[in-house]
Amino acid sequence: MIFQRWLQEELNLTQVRIPTACCLSTIGLDNYPNARFVSLKEVSDDSFVITGPLNSRKGLEINLCNKVALTFWWVETERQVRIQGEATQISKTLADKYFSERNKDSQIISIVSKQGHVITDVDGLIEEYNRIEQSSGNNKLRRPEYWGGYTIKPARIEFLEFKTTRFHNRDLYTIENQKWVLQTLQP
Repeated sequence: MIFQRWLQEELNLTQVRIPTACCLSTIGLDNYPNARFVSLKEVSDDSFVITGPLNSRKGLEINLCNKVALTFWWVETERQVRIQGEATQISKTLADKYFSERNKDSQIISIVSKQGHVITDVDGLIEEYNRIEQSSGNNKLRRPEYWGGYTIKPARIEFLEFKTTRFHNRDLYTIENQKWVLQTLQP
């Protein structure tokens, strides 16, 4: 798959802390486009996997309309990948797996925080974080029910490779009759 080759080439060159960061775009609850950065967990069965709170704004938006877009920009290789597709919630077993792979700080913040909701008591949130951190010791933390993820099955993928001449290479793959069809686009 072109995507995995391009991602590996970027990973081999990059020094950024989160090289799998991508922009997830959804149709907002207010019908305005909404975008935020998330971390790609893996590509599995030709689908892109992301995780996070299902009760966050992104989760609510995906549950309302599962048509989403992912955009990757890779600085070192000067490439962009745009993906449009449909998101489907991952299984609880898979959510457990991804949650267990997170570091403990990330697990605790996922337990105590209602991501994106208005906060009225920062000190209370910090106290709850500290309480869980101290009481859990070396024990594994359980994934909260509202934490999960999505697989994004692509319907379109555009690969854009920037050129100094401005004659960028743009290849658009679309699914037609369950087969990928390639069109080369003008720069």
